[in-house]
Amino acid sequence: MLCLVFISHFEVALLHSPFAEKAMVKTADFTLFFFFFVFSPSLLPAQSQLPGIDPQDKASLLIFRVSIHDPNRSLSTWYGSSCSNWTGLACQNPTGKAISLALPAANLSGQIHPSLCKLTSLQILDLSGNNFSGNIPTCFGALRSLRTLNLSRNSLVGTLPGTFVNLKELRELVLSENRGLRGSVPLWVGELTNLERIDLSFCSFLGDIPETLLYLKSLKFLNLESNNMTGTLRDFQQPLAVLNLASNRFSGTLPCFYASRPSLTVLNLADNSLLGGLPSCLGSLSELTHLNLSFNVFSYEISPRLTFSEKLVMLDLSRNGFSGRLPSKISETTDKLGLVLLDLSYNRFSGEIPLRITELTRLQALRLSHNLLTGDIPARIGNLTYLQVIDLSHNALTGSIPLNVVGCFQLLALIISNNNLSGEIQPELDALDSLKILDISNNRISGEIPLTLAGLKSLEIVDISSNNLSGSLNEAITKWSNLKYLSLARNKFSGTLPSWLFKFDKIQMMDYSSNRFSWFIPDDNLNSTRFKDFQTGGSSGPPGRVEIKISAIVVAKDELTFSYNLLSMVGIDLSDNLLHGEIPEALFRQKNIEYLNLSYNFLEGQLPRLEKLPRLKALDLSHNSLSGQVTGNVSTPPGLTLLNLSHNCLSGIVTEKEGLGKFPGGLVGNPELCVETSGNKCDPANIDASQEEIYQNELVEGPISIWIFCLSAFISFDFGVLGIFCSSRARSYILQTKG
Repeated sequence: MLCLVFISHFEVALLHSPFAEKAMVKTADFTLFFFFFVFSPSLLPAQSQLPGIDPQDKASLLIFRVSIHDPNRSLSTWYGSSCSNWTGLACQNPTGKAISLALPAANLSGQIHPSLCKLTSLQILDLSGNNFSGNIPTCFGALRSLRTLNLSRNSLVGTLPGTFVNLKELRELVLSENRGLRGSVPLWVGELTNLERIDLSFCSFLGDIPETLLYLKSLKFLNLESNNMTGTLRDFQQPLAVLNLASNRFSGTLPCFYASRPSLTVLNLADNSLLGGLPSCLGSLSELTHLNLSFNVFSYEISPRLTFSEKLVMLDLSRNGFSGRLPSKISETTDKLGLVLLDLSYNRFSGEIPLRITELTRLQALRLSHNLLTGDIPARIGNLTYLQVIDLSHNALTGSIPLNVVGCFQLLALIISNNNLSGEIQPELDALDSLKILDISNNRISGEIPLTLAGLKSLEIVDISSNNLSGSLNEAITKWSNLKYLSLARNKFSGTLPSWLFKFDKIQMMDYSSNRFSWFIPDDNLNSTRFKDFQTGGSSGPPGRVEIKISAIVVAKDELTFSYNLLSMVGIDLSDNLLHGEIPEALFRQKNIEYLNLSYNFLEGQLPRLEKLPRLKALDLSHNSLSGQVTGNVSTPPGLTLLNLSHNCLSGIVTEKEGLGKFPGGLVGNPELCVETSGNKCDPANIDASQEEIYQNELVEGPISIWIFCLSAFISFDFGVLGIFCSSRARSYILQTKG
């Protein structure tokens, strides 16, 4: 009132002054400014607009703070009475009662102190992504106003407190990724009639889904992935939007989910023991975008009447026993909608690849591997211009690699190994300049490597082994500067090994075995370490891992990832060729090499010093002409588990269990080399015939195959759609391709 009176008198006096006309505008401006200054909320004292923390709540919060470990000082702002200064805290106006405590990923640890139970007005409690341990306080049942409880991604143990039955206002219960949480999902969960979201994934719950949960009308989201739950899968009687029961032990047949027909968007039942056929009623789930039924025991043919809606983005039926022909029409497709991932691998589908699959124009990943498919690869596959991953391996496909595949100009992985494909590698494939993975191994492809393939500069994994390729190595290969793995094994390549053989900076494994290469092993580019230490951080990510992220999916927040894991030893295989001369000394300075196979050649000279390869695990120099004296005390790398020097011209005496003597079976076939066994003195004139028996027991005659001993190669497809399965972890599928 005083302010208003002052302004009023000021204006009256000014109107009667000689300067009234000139000052009129200035008076109005001043009045507005004065009102803004006096009454602006941003300029009022904080105490007049923001509540102070309720004293009892403040005391409870301070007890919680001192009871836990806070190395990042995330709670260092917890002092004073202004609620806005306290990290993660929100208070009610004007009472100052705490209504929200959100401290996700704050690196807090210790046990959750029961003092939080005194925050009786709390509506949101989020302590996710920390390292809290111990049991969930039973007194949380006193937080009757609680609507959201998120304790996910901690180290909590025990069972769900029965006092939770009192949380009648609870809408979200998220306890995922606490492996220590166990017991059965209690019946009282179905009594929380306001619950909309339940996430108990990646815990250790067991038993059946309580029947009360099947009738919880408010429930929209249920995630029980990766527990130990059992029982027959039953239908839910409420309109769910997301149902994820993957990685449990549920059995029975697949329900129709009639109550969820107008609402269900995500259905993930992967990795269970479900059986029977695929019911046609699934086609009535008109809102379904993601369907994952992989890793079950489904069988029978898929009905041609089953057609999913245009909203389906991901369909994964892999790792089952489906048979018959591939469905000719799987889902509707429009200009803006349609399948992005189709995975029907590891089944028993037969017949040809239907042309209708090439009409799925939004497709980004097509996986039909490990089936019984025959016929040609459809030429119209080039119409799938969004395609980034093609895996048709392990079938009985014939014909040649279709030239139209270059229409898939975004292609990152072309995997068509283990078929009956023939013809030559077309020079036009250089148009696939984004390609990272090329695997055409185990076919009948002939001809030479086209020079134009130098354009494939993104290649990281190349496997063209076990074909009928011939000719000499051309310099196109040198342009593949990102190579991690290269296999030309079991072909008919000939000529000398080029000087650029060891030029690749990122190489992990190269296999040139079982060809007709001749002359010397080049030592160019061997003075610097070319074989990176993939095991101890010399390269980002796991060894030999090529990860492809496909993000152009209908739902912007989702991300589909495809990764190819090639876990092999770091090394070189030049076995079974026509190589001469000495082994380059620089080859034994590659300290990260774990596997070296030069067997079945015509190499000569002294045995190199093995201690220069500290990581060596397997060495095969057998069936050459190596010579010189060896002794039992030759130092060998500590991790060496397989050594084969048999059938050379080595000489000397080796004592059992010392140095080379630890591998008696790998020393036979050297006429002047004597291996002493226990109880028998070494007679250089008479090699003990029992050594040959040892050799036969320990080794199979022939070179140590890279496939048998050292190479464990597999493809891992992480077709997990982040956020849609409501889990921070994507699904992972391990697919054996070698061995």
